[in-house]
Amino acid sequence: MRAMFHCLVLLILATVLSSPGSARADDTPLLRALDSLVRVNTEIAPDGRTAQALGTEREGTGIVVDDSGLVLTIGYLILEAMAATVTDIDGNPVAADVVAYDHATGLGLLRARKSLRRPAARLGNSSGLSREAPALVAGHGGQEAAWPVAVADIRDFSAYWEYLLEDALFTMPPVPAWQGAALFGPEGQLLGVGSLFVPDARRRPSRRPGNMFVPIDSLKPVLGDMLTAGRGVASERPWLGIFTDDQRGYVVVTYVAVDGPSEAAGLRPGDIVLEVDGERVRTMAEMYRKVWTMGNPGVAVPLTLGRQGGFHKVTVTSGDRYKYLKWESTY
Repeated sequence: MRAMFHCLVLLILATVLSSPGSARADDTPLLRALDSLVRVNTEIAPDGRTAQALGTEREGTGIVVDDSGLVLTIGYLILEAMAATVTDIDGNPVAADVVAYDHATGLGLLRARKSLRRPAARLGNSSGLSREAPALVAGHGGQEAAWPVAVADIRDFSAYWEYLLEDALFTMPPVPAWQGAALFGPEGQLLGVGSLFVPDARRRPSRRPGNMFVPIDSLKPVLGDMLTAGRGVASERPWLGIFTDDQRGYVVVTYVAVDGPSEAAGLRPGDIVLEVDGERVRTMAEMYRKVWTMGNPGVAVPLTLGRQGGFHKVTVTSGDRYKYLKWESTY
């Protein structure tokens, strides 16, 4: 019965959103919420540390979250940005300032330099979501950029760039414009911010692709610190400066950040991280949690590595990723 109800809700959403003449944008809370969405464009210096991987021109969606032009988006869109614009209610670009990027959640904040004349989205409670719940993914562009989806899973998400997100939201089917997109509930409440395409939004009984969203409840405890300090307290973690991958019970180094802490300690791609401070680690999540409990950026992190059939011990003097990515561009 519940599955039938969810299918009915999704069908109603699809019908409303595919029939522009059947409803005006101010007819329902869900459709009014679409007016809170802006297009985000950023420019990054060619010599920025993230320029090669993420590009020097980035575009996605932002969500107006207050009456003074504060815009919530996914952080990688604004990371190292030297210029940013968002769109007002008429679609015109408005210059915006980068307010914060929180490495722990992956969320970012911009503030428009003049009024956008857009309503603020209403923050919902993502902790109340359950699997199979109906929702709407919406990017900038109105009803044509909105897609009905269902929650496929809610689980912790670990990623290769020293990132671990608790209770990440996974939706399906996949949508084409997920970068910073809003995940709305049926009453127009904001439940999450689009982060990634993933091949395994659903894992059982079979793998199905979809998108990963940062739950809106992740924002609430860090919003104050993001506004005052540019990041939440949890972002002030020791950072190794490596990309890794989980491979059959081992954590394998795939990339070492140029001028980062691990490069200085001599780590290289192909190394296997076996132990952190004498404790065995088998997954990226285990490694991250162990490193993060050791102290603040600058703390010494002893590692036992597997390398070329033998064991190799190194000590990485951890860094502060926030400062690493705030370096002065020469552009």
